[in-house]
Amino acid sequence: MGEAVLAVGTAKGLFLGRSRDRVTWEWNEEPHFPMQGVYSVAIDRRGGRPRILVGADSSHWGPSVFHSDDLGATWQEPKQPAVRFPESTGTSLERVWQLQPAGADQPTVVYAGTEPAALFRSDDRGESFSLVESLWKHPQRKDWGAGFGGQGMHTVLVDREDPQRLTVAVSTGGVYRSADGGESWAPSNTGVEARFQPDRNPEFGQCVHKVAVDAGDPSRLYLQNHGGVYRSDDSGANWTPIDAGLPADFGFAVAAHPRRAGTAYVFPLVADYDRLPPEHRCRVYRTRDAGETWEPLSEGLPQEPHYGVVLRDALCLDDADPVGVYFGNRNGEVYGSSDEGDSWRLLTEHLPAVLCVRAAQVN
Repeated sequence: MGEAVLAVGTAKGLFLGRSRDRVTWEWNEEPHFPMQGVYSVAIDRRGGRPRILVGADSSHWGPSVFHSDDLGATWQEPKQPAVRFPESTGTSLERVWQLQPAGADQPTVVYAGTEPAALFRSDDRGESFSLVESLWKHPQRKDWGAGFGGQGMHTVLVDREDPQRLTVAVSTGGVYRSADGGESWAPSNTGVEARFQPDRNPEFGQCVHKVAVDAGDPSRLYLQNHGGVYRSDDSGANWTPIDAGLPADFGFAVAAHPRRAGTAYVFPLVADYDRLPPEHRCRVYRTRDAGETWEPLSEGLPQEPHYGVVLRDALCLDDADPVGVYFGNRNGEVYGSSDEGDSWRLLTEHLPAVLCVRAAQVN
């Protein structure tokens, strides 16, 4: 087994962990980008060496995108802002919510999702980005709302079989799909409820929290909503509830196994008005049958009352064998499993609030 890297973005900087066995981890003592909120991280392994991309947000200098080609030893920032709204939009960037490399057939393409909700595309591995104007100019965009944490485009998915097929999700705008590489877009929210609206089934405006794609079938998607966990078997055209076996249907995160079809993970919270784990128990839930049934995973996790909240990008998987599962919470704790969630251990604690977590085998 090679070396694993775990990137943990927090409210006050980035922490990088490295491990040969995914049991014992070495962490940098001083955060990268201290006192900056790190809301998005990507580990891009498509080049000759892995590149870490970081969306950091300085209260003084504003949001920026940095990259490192030596696993965090040094960092580069473009001389001009990497992500910037054209002056014609009359809009300024508040935050980079998502950094998503495209597939191996597009080795230099990286997408960024932002706040205000917009999609940007890079053709130079994340060093510069341009606005995808077709989505920005979509007639429904001006009516998108903002979730409690802001109006963020937090999910960008590139179909692994057809890179022209893109799926994005916005809080609160819902899911949008493109079949032509981003030239045109259509809302794809049929079946997803918006319980906070008079019309609970609008065409758009749902507060989608995260979307993940199944390993076995790229047309199967999993969605954690602001109330409700859903599955689509037709690339997002229609959605079906799959939360019957969960202790609560609210939450932020959902992540899918990279190889095992039908396997996905969520971290439930009670509700929007009670954003704490059900029964104050720290438990990840796993399905192995595409949401027909769910099992709680808690071996090695705290058994005493627990109040940690896992945000939308703070639950992730690596692609080792067996797969590693990781999550961080707003208590500043990071937990990991090297056996697909069957058992867990505390990897680090006393960090600032964890905003995002990304893991990868790098050699």
